Amino acid sequence: MSKHGKKYIEALKQVDKNKEYTAKEAIALLKKVDFAKFDATVEVAYNLNVDPKQADQQIRGAMVLPNGTGKTQKVVVFAEGPQAKAAEEAGADVVGSDDLVQRIQDGWLDFDVAVATPPMMAKVGRLGRVLGPKGLMPNPKTGTVTMDVTKAVEEVKAGKVTYRVDKAGLIHAPVGKVSFTEDQLFENFKALDDVILRARPAATKGVYIKSLTLTSTFGPGLAIDTNSL
Repeated sequence: MSKHGKKYIEALKQVDKNKEYTAKEAIALLKKVDFAKFDATVEVAYNLNVDPKQADQQIRGAMVLPNGTGKTQKVVVFAEGPQAKAAEEAGADVVGSDDLVQRIQDGWLDFDVAVATPPMMAKVGRLGRVLGPKGLMPNPKTGTVTMDVTKAVEEVKAGKVTYRVDKAGLIHAPVGKVSFTEDQLFENFKALDDVILRARPAATKGVYIKSLTLTSTFGPGLAIDTNSL
């Protein structure tokens, strides 16, 4: 059983584990009890009533948070010709083709998001075993396989987040940093929640969101009343 430090225990004492907080109450409390010595990430966790094994119940996508993520994302782009130039002008950190594929095969993974043009996917496919497990493989569903590399790079830099339901029916996604204002965090949270609600599979009957939790990097989780959003 994991042991928690004194600061976590003190923070936990201020949390009512039997209460479902409104989103705004939870955000205010989360900021109050945060004890990290750095600007902690605020994350939400959805427990959904879906069966990810069914193709029509797999939830995956991406969106740009209204107030960004608070994190500077390092973006690599697999492209050639005009698209490579466009990616560089849009602010991509690294742009390449065969050279970039080889660099990653040699073990370099110092980036957060990978974007690729459709013609490049035949080459990028060779990196599936490396990028796939780390969630870095470009995918059309998240807008990272596209000819419009300018838009893709700009969205990532502006605060784009991806979400995907895992085998247990859970979705984890960041909604900002503890340093954000309460309004900024609420706006990001609400925007993500709207997207998750719209993604509800037609096959899902009854309750869709079984539980919803808000937490910071080291802080205790706060149960959220889904109706408060």
